[in-house]
Amino acid sequence: MQPENFYYDNKIVRNFGIATIVWGIIGMTVGLIVAIQLYHPAMNMNNQYTTFGRIRPLHTNAVIFAFVGNAIFMGVYYSLQRLLKTRMFSDTLSKIHFWGWQLIILSAVITLPLGLTTSHEYAELEWPIDIAITIIWVVFGINMFGTIIRRRERHLYVAIWFYIATFVTIAVLHIVNSVELPVAWFKSYMVFAGVQDALVQWWYGHNAVAFFLTTPYLGMMYYFLPKMANRPIYSYKLSILHFWALIFIYIWAGPHHLLYTTLPGWAQSLGVVFSVMLIAPSWGGMINGLLTLRGAWDKVRDNVILKFMVVGLTAYGMATFEGPMLSLKQINGFAHFSDWIIAHVHVGALGWNGFLTFAILYWLIPRIYKTELYSKKLASFHFWIGTLGILFYAIPMYWAGFTQGLMLKEFTLEGLLKYPNFLETVLQILPMHIMRSVGGGLYLLGVIVMAYNVARTMLKGSLVANEAAQAMPLEPLPKTFREAGWHRALERRPIQFMVLALIVILVGTFVELMPTLTISSNIPTIASVKPYTPLELQGRDIYIREGCVNCHSQTIRPFRSETERYGEYSKAGEFVYDHPFLWGSKRTGPDLAREGGKYGDAWHYNHLMDPRLMSPGSIMPEYDWLLLQKLDTSLTAKKIAAMRKLGVPYAPGYEKTANRELDKQAKSIAGNLAKDNIKVKSDKEIIAIIAYLQRLGTDIKANKTASNN
Repeated sequence: MQPENFYYDNKIVRNFGIATIVWGIIGMTVGLIVAIQLYHPAMNMNNQYTTFGRIRPLHTNAVIFAFVGNAIFMGVYYSLQRLLKTRMFSDTLSKIHFWGWQLIILSAVITLPLGLTTSHEYAELEWPIDIAITIIWVVFGINMFGTIIRRRERHLYVAIWFYIATFVTIAVLHIVNSVELPVAWFKSYMVFAGVQDALVQWWYGHNAVAFFLTTPYLGMMYYFLPKMANRPIYSYKLSILHFWALIFIYIWAGPHHLLYTTLPGWAQSLGVVFSVMLIAPSWGGMINGLLTLRGAWDKVRDNVILKFMVVGLTAYGMATFEGPMLSLKQINGFAHFSDWIIAHVHVGALGWNGFLTFAILYWLIPRIYKTELYSKKLASFHFWIGTLGILFYAIPMYWAGFTQGLMLKEFTLEGLLKYPNFLETVLQILPMHIMRSVGGGLYLLGVIVMAYNVARTMLKGSLVANEAAQAMPLEPLPKTFREAGWHRALERRPIQFMVLALIVILVGTFVELMPTLTISSNIPTIASVKPYTPLELQGRDIYIREGCVNCHSQTIRPFRSETERYGEYSKAGEFVYDHPFLWGSKRTGPDLAREGGKYGDAWHYNHLMDPRLMSPGSIMPEYDWLLLQKLDTSLTAKKIAAMRKLGVPYAPGYEKTANRELDKQAKSIAGNLAKDNIKVKSDKEIIAIIAYLQRLGTDIKANKTASNN
């Protein structure tokens, strides 16, 4: 039998590589702007399209799905062809995948600053874009499995296991978390509400980190690290244990983002247990990678690419140890909502995802251009400036998290809160935020240097768009053939492998989600909790549009420090009409769950117009456009009808009179403002958001008053 000649497609790899660099610089630049906004409010530019609340999700989407996403596809398309000894299944599908993904990213760049958002963290894009993501992901899957099926290498190497698990799990996560009821082209309501929506979102949110930021990178680590070091992976058996344990355990851990909330206690406990168990498989992968370099530390000392890999693996080990520790209730109660979480996330993002991406780019680009890297000195400079950037970023954020956490929980000897005003704690940590932005600037500088180095490398060489290769054709196995070991047998059956991986991740999914989503008694109702009025519903949508949930939580945990500062702790029944939930994941400002009635309408008007008038030193952006923009009531009826379909008990036909009721309530609020010499028309957006803020928590207060009577 003669070897077959074929060509690897390097052009698609190059395209994803360039996109990785371009979007990386854009996403990190937006991140730097966001960091500066948190101590210099003028950087919000007094423009509704550039406020922290609107561009912070742009930053997260850009670095996760644009920078990391393109890097994943770059690494997968390069390694998959060589591991399977075949060209990608379809050049056309490869092109559709590339350009479709870039258009999706571009749609995020347009829609998020416009305030078109679902508010679900890492899943803010509205329903038409969700459909586009689904289509492009299916294109990627067809291309990947088509390549696997026509392979010339019988067994699937460990990297491909992680690629398969990534594909099937992200598909499940995206579909379930994107169940929305459209109201208009770029407006929808999540089908789940309150506690249920929170559980689905953080099942998705945690596992988006697991199966988009982790498993594909582990696959690339298993391919590229041995290639870079010219050594085999340390342990095949450890890779088997690492893979199956990781994908089984990871899927259960989402509830640790919801500790001390109104999520049922059994779900919280499951999240804690499986989060702690995650240490074992996570560190198994790190150890497998680092021990691959045993006896090759001289190479690490002299090879900057391996230095990037080692620091990246170390950051992965740190992040995957810290994550389980943060899931312990005693630590979580202190750390959650604080900058400690920001430090933890960025150790993983900057160290693990960033440094592995840089190492792969430095290794891969010269090979497909058949030349040497333009400058090893610039690459070394990038390594050290990037490492310093991580340190200058993470250490101040840990410091800020510890400082603010201690201040928020501190009581005087008389038993009173020492710092009752949340703003006092914010002002204390501003120097750490300045240092954080310095670290981010150093890291970004390193990426820009890398872009120059890679560009000069490309100009120095010439792309081998179609790289010639040879391999023996895959012969059918004899019917009597028996593979030694069950896993070796599974490795040559890609469809069965995919189905088994799907079953493994669905076990935890069903156990975790189904009881809370399907058993209504798990979410007890509260009689005094009523649906939002039409004006309050419109105000809530403006609150979502402006990204207020990025800074303010709406859930009070059962700690004395929180109930003293904010009011009675939250109950599950409060949120049954909240589509979507708005509990938040970070407190840059105080919790708003009991904001209703705390201040007068005039206070809210002045605070939104210029926060520093009412709260000297505040870092909140000004929202003066709310005073000028007319409230769009054209969708009020559709919004009410959609909410009724989702189970909110609006009376039949209520949507026909909703705008009349909205106008009546708006005129009442405008009248209240007039008493304080504030003249504003009742049809302005600020009236609606004041109505919403004044509603928050009042149902529970009403229930408490009724109980006392």
